[in-house]
Amino acid sequence: MQIKSREATGEGRERVEVVPETLDDLWHLSYVIEPGDRVSGDTTRRIQRNDDNLRDSGGEREPMWLAIEVTDVEFAKFANRLRVGGEIVECSREDQLGFHHTINVEEHTELTVEKRWKPDQNDRLEEAVEATENPDVAIATVEEGEAHVHTVAQYGTEERAVITSTTGKGEYARPRDELFGELAKVLKRQDVDAYILAGPGFTKQDALDHFEEEIPDVAEQITVVDTASVGDRGVHEVLKRGAVEDVQQQTRIAEEADLIDELMTRIGEGSEVAYGPQEVAKAADFGAIETLLVLDERLRLERAGEGDWDIDVDDIIETSEQKGGDVTVFSAEFAPGQQLANLGGIAALLRYRLD
Repeated sequence: MQIKSREATGEGRERVEVVPETLDDLWHLSYVIEPGDRVSGDTTRRIQRNDDNLRDSGGEREPMWLAIEVTDVEFAKFANRLRVGGEIVECSREDQLGFHHTINVEEHTELTVEKRWKPDQNDRLEEAVEATENPDVAIATVEEGEAHVHTVAQYGTEERAVITSTTGKGEYARPRDELFGELAKVLKRQDVDAYILAGPGFTKQDALDHFEEEIPDVAEQITVVDTASVGDRGVHEVLKRGAVEDVQQQTRIAEEADLIDELMTRIGEGSEVAYGPQEVAKAADFGAIETLLVLDERLRLERAGEGDWDIDVDDIIETSEQKGGDVTVFSAEFAPGQQLANLGGIAALLRYRLD
């Protein structure tokens, strides 16, 4: 993410011009932009005709600059775009004022967002700026007869391929090199800067030996990690061990995996933890929160007035930070966020127990 300019506009509002550079950046913006914000930029629009003598036949889209007051935001991950809709409040064509318009934000689209920025939203922007320098990573997990390939992004991990084959002995067995060969082809197709090869036993080392012969350019970028499992569980182990952090200075998902593991451990032990909006609000009031965990999806719902909490989530965040606590906003796209959702979407690691 690039931040091209920042400008205070009065009444606690600030205008920030941003340029998203990756799909991750669009995901970040989907949790920064809210109903009531003012978003502006260049776009195209089919003109609504009011002249009875002219029939609007659809026609070609006309390029224009406009500003909208946001009513809805949608992150369309598989379309590689962010859709920001709202009422046109300023436009290079005055006859379009008051109509609804959707700005389709793609990578490298310049966009200006004016709003009252909350601390966690500013943190998210800064995180996106810092992440621009982080390499993209693919994780391959392999065991006898089975291999999986995932890519790591800030909004979560995505499974790219599952390869299975019968290896070993018997008339239906396939040579192990066939499995490794198919895995090599998948890895070569990934547009990443680094690779992690993981799994139990010695199979991953045999796979690496194969790669050094067949795809030496990829093999040079591979880090090998021992895990007990493959697939999703194997990826979680890789993240928990900090292997991704070795090639990415900061990895959002690895941090979330560590925090959710610590949370679940403390819950099992009945130690310093709170979860659910009421308990967390109480802990915030006591100044007991060491780290606040809140789900981005739930945060957006509550801020939009569409949630069902009886407490103000922004009050909890502000109180936690004022009393020295850290705040981590979890992605609903990744497994730790899903675990947090099962606990009500908000939890906290505490400095001491509340009895």
